Amino acid sequence: MSEQVVAVAGGVIGGTLFLVLISIAIYLLWKTLCLSPAYEELLNSVTPTHSNGGINDLTSVEQTSVPHPNNSSRTKSVPFIVPPKFHGRDWVDVKNGERIQEDCEPYIAPESLPRSSFHSLGSYVIGSINPDLYKLPEDDSEGDFPEGNVGRLWFAVEYEQEAERLLVALVKARNLHSPSESCNPFVKIFLLPDERRYLQSKTKRKTLNPQFDENFVFQVSSKTLNQRTLKFSVYHVDKLKKHHLLGQVMFPLKNETLTGDSKLIIWRDLEAENLEPPSEYGDIQFSLSYNDYLGRLTVVVLRAKGLQLQEDRGMVCSVYIKVSLMNHNKFIKCKKTAAILGTSNPVYNETFSFKVDQAELDTASLSLSLLQNLEGEKSHLLGRVVVGPFMYTRGRELEHWNEMLNKPKELVKRWHALSGRT
Repeated sequence: MSEQVVAVAGGVIGGTLFLVLISIAIYLLWKTLCLSPAYEELLNSVTPTHSNGGINDLTSVEQTSVPHPNNSSRTKSVPFIVPPKFHGRDWVDVKNGERIQEDCEPYIAPESLPRSSFHSLGSYVIGSINPDLYKLPEDDSEGDFPEGNVGRLWFAVEYEQEAERLLVALVKARNLHSPSESCNPFVKIFLLPDERRYLQSKTKRKTLNPQFDENFVFQVSSKTLNQRTLKFSVYHVDKLKKHHLLGQVMFPLKNETLTGDSKLIIWRDLEAENLEPPSEYGDIQFSLSYNDYLGRLTVVVLRAKGLQLQEDRGMVCSVYIKVSLMNHNKFIKCKKTAAILGTSNPVYNETFSFKVDQAELDTASLSLSLLQNLEGEKSHLLGRVVVGPFMYTRGRELEHWNEMLNKPKELVKRWHALSGRT
């Protein structure tokens, strides 16, 4: 019995000692793996070289040996990078062998160094606006002048609904053509149909590209605004104080958005003066275009002038234009413009389109008739013009039709004299 007790006690003591030895071995192994440095510093193995900019090139260094946890005789190469050193900073040794930098002034690169391509950003504080990024694109409307151009005019128009005032800003003119060596331009502004009253700009001396920057005001009712047209006439004053018309711009206010928070600058090319004497019954200007792909004949009725209106008992009369398409003297279709009140020089700027096959162009024609509304009577014919092929027309009317056919998809504009009322 005593022998069994001794055997049990010996087994317990032996097991306890075995566990203690295992614990000590595990502790020593953990201390060896965790507390030893991953690598040893190589003193004086690499000599840093300073560049002209004061910043070292990054240098790669390899450690000589690192004990492997499974085999102490094996070595492993571990790469690491020496951080860059800055010129002009001092290093202080610490007890644990590490080195730190002393506090000093921020490093400033010498001005002799080549600057980066982003150096221009340094002149703007972070969060501020660089105005170069917000420049408007250059205006190319001052350099793109078509052949035969006699000038270009810039202006802005705005209407104040409550005060019933039409504000006109005259900005500038470019590429004027003067009959003399020096040009002294000015502009007259009319609000048609009233041609007796106008506003005039200041005269600019010796320039073909005047800058006006002037503002004008017309008092006009909102009810008649859509029937009004702005007319800009550009003149040159010679040494004898005579006025020579250089060109004009017609700007109908119909279908224009004139109310808003800001003015929109508009430019228009000047139209040369019609040097032909006015006809007995007046003249009409319109454009023709034919699209052979769509088979569409387009007519743009622009304006008329010099009309001989009939008196209607002192009442204000109105004039409209009827555009009729004919084929072999057979009526096909007609369209009418809006009626313009109280003027012998109405402006329309209305577009009409007719379906005409290309095979019908030799037998088709257009008739444009100007009609005056009279109270209690039928419309009174003021004049008419017909354009078409050789079987119907001659002269300018035939030339206009042929030019339209020779320039497909292009608007061809011309003046025509009105014929008799019959």
